[in-house]
Amino acid sequence: MSPGDHRDDVGRLLAWYDRHGRDLPWRTGGAGDPYRVWLAEIMLQQTTVPVVIPYYRRFLERWPTLDELAAADRDEILAMWAGLGYYARAARLHDCARRIVRDFKGRFPGTVAELKDLPGIGVYTAGAIAAIAFGQPAAAVDGNVERVMARYLAVDEPAGRLRGSIAGIVSDMVPSHRPGDFAQALMDLGSMVCTPRAPRCGACPLNGTCRARLRGLVDSLPRRSPRKRRPRRQAMAFWLESTDGRVMLTRREGQSLLADMLEIPSTPWRDDAWTLAEALTHAPAPGKWSLLAGSVAHTFTHITVTFRIACHQGVVPAAGDHWHAREAFPALALPAMTWKIIDHVDAARRATGANERR
Repeated sequence: MSPGDHRDDVGRLLAWYDRHGRDLPWRTGGAGDPYRVWLAEIMLQQTTVPVVIPYYRRFLERWPTLDELAAADRDEILAMWAGLGYYARAARLHDCARRIVRDFKGRFPGTVAELKDLPGIGVYTAGAIAAIAFGQPAAAVDGNVERVMARYLAVDEPAGRLRGSIAGIVSDMVPSHRPGDFAQALMDLGSMVCTPRAPRCGACPLNGTCRARLRGLVDSLPRRSPRKRRPRRQAMAFWLESTDGRVMLTRREGQSLLADMLEIPSTPWRDDAWTLAEALTHAPAPGKWSLLAGSVAHTFTHITVTFRIACHQGVVPAAGDHWHAREAFPALALPAMTWKIIDHVDAARRATGANERR
């Protein structure tokens, strides 16, 4: 198909967007502020708009400019991000801000090629920033756009191969005069109308030419890949308390799922359950450890981890370790997984106290 084959549909889509586009805090009309567009797009990776909005507003209130974010303390950024999930995004966000300040004198580069070279920015995010913030005729193909285009073009391929099949067509459709609005219009259409289930085809500006609708294929497209069984792993967490009531936390290193986050020390994650004797070879300190009843399970996108919890109290704090008062935890960068462990320990203590009073 040539670009001209879609010109009328592009016009109808933009007219629909002018009437029905979502009012989102990072949309300012016309070309957007690159900092705000970038911040929103990073937060929106793997996360829904309603969840992102309060985090986005808090980040902007705390760090209104890229320079301020680049100069911020990493732990404060991680603490502000806590609860948003996919924590490596926060570290890459900080790395990206520093890189732009260092290599581009604090000004965002405006081309897809330069943007893709920055930490945390992939093909989709680079296209979205280039189109929305700089008015570049770049394609931005996310999950919503994949679904819209799979139906619009009746592309009968599994989800994993869709993006390659439609990216070129989306690129050809991008209008030179409103590329950012076109990108956001497709996103909004997928979010509001062309939804995964029960799409509102009667409200769609493309319903007259949507091939899936004309062929009765809307409910079967995009074709889903077989769902893989999520692996389950086992671990032992170590609740270590000092003589003055502080708790040891550790920082996960490297490029892992929870890199740079503070957490309760634990064993490696493995297929088989840990006995206490096995687990103690990984304990952060020797001593008399006892197991709490029950367990804590936490599910990531690709894996579920179940933790048993071993406790040891009255340890003399060692220099260099991370010791924190329990009441200080809310101000720390603690992932949801760690909060589940903390809540389990708190519940076990309440139950023990209640039993002792009987």
